[in-house]
Amino acid sequence: MTPEERARAAARALWTNDRASKSLGMEILEVGPGFSIVAMNATIEMTNGIGTIHGGFIFALADSAFAVACNSYNERTVAAHCSITYLAPGVTGKRLLASAREISRAGRSGLYDIEISQEGTIIAQFRGHSRSIGGTLFSEPSSQRS
Repeated sequence: MTPEERARAAARALWTNDRASKSLGMEILEVGPGFSIVAMNATIEMTNGIGTIHGGFIFALADSAFAVACNSYNERTVAAHCSITYLAPGVTGKRLLASAREISRAGRSGLYDIEISQEGTIIAQFRGHSRSIGGTLFSEPSSQRS
């Protein structure tokens, strides 16, 4: 199994049980080792009191992209710490994209940057610290592990 095949299989296994992300209409567009792009349409139901996309929905999208990227090695991994900086408001009727990339991965810890954009404009930057907790998302022969 190549690293790319493993990343795709891990994303499928993770996404199968991710009711939260699916209930918000998120979809995985791309995945690779330590990398993912996840999309979500910004709907009127996601607006806050001033009419822009509520930051919690933007955070949720970034967190889902983070989860796909840091679980791409088929090692069960969770968030240990996350932070987000909002740069511009999100608006309804336009697609949000969260692009996650691995910065560092050593031992059980990882560091990932996620850029959230809407129509080519970066609206938020998210940084996630991950921690592997043991176990795998799907079974693969030990001879296949790299």
